[in-house]
Amino acid sequence: MKIEIKKSKKPIKYEDAISFMEERVLDINENRSEQLIWILEHDHLYTAGTSFNKNEIVDKSIKVLKTNRGGKITYHGPGQLICYFVIDLRKQKKDIRKFISLIEKTIIDSLKFFNINTFADKNNIGIWYDNNSKIEKVAAIGVRVRKWIAYHGFSININTNLQKYKTIIPCGIKDKGITNLNNIINQNYERLDNKIIENFISNLKILDV
Repeated sequence: MKIEIKKSKKPIKYEDAISFMEERVLDINENRSEQLIWILEHDHLYTAGTSFNKNEIVDKSIKVLKTNRGGKITYHGPGQLICYFVIDLRKQKKDIRKFISLIEKTIIDSLKFFNINTFADKNNIGIWYDNNSKIEKVAAIGVRVRKWIAYHGFSININTNLQKYKTIIPCGIKDKGITNLNNIINQNYERLDNKIIENFISNLKILDV
């Protein structure tokens, strides 16, 4: 399994990241390029997925960029780890639900390394933390599949400014909160990107049958 690992130290413009991934999708489809896992960060940005509803914007003055990923509205910005990928499901089992479960397991396993127990919810996509019975989202997932090549990715809040979420209804979910890792346990998360990559590749190998 050949996968290019890419890490960007400086924030990447959202549109540039999407263009890069869409070009990689075409290249993989023509067997001209390797699969990709890309760790990066964006500057302040609100994006809306294909199932987004305008009622999910609380502050009508904010700018929202519509995208072709799945899901609803979310926030990206400093202090948030983003893992984009371009994965060829033609080489795996063509099962979108299993692939989403693989992503969920990757995040959960990676956070467990930092002594943080999280869980997935079949009714609300993403990764969640139980804060004394208050359920809060710590990671968002948005995927698009084209010609059985999956791309876009997921984001994990490390020390993200949670005030930014008050201008929207994050992921269209009103009855649950948003948190970040520093709120859960204030510790060093510098190794999180490597744990994500390690677990993602390991889980992909299990799917690769």
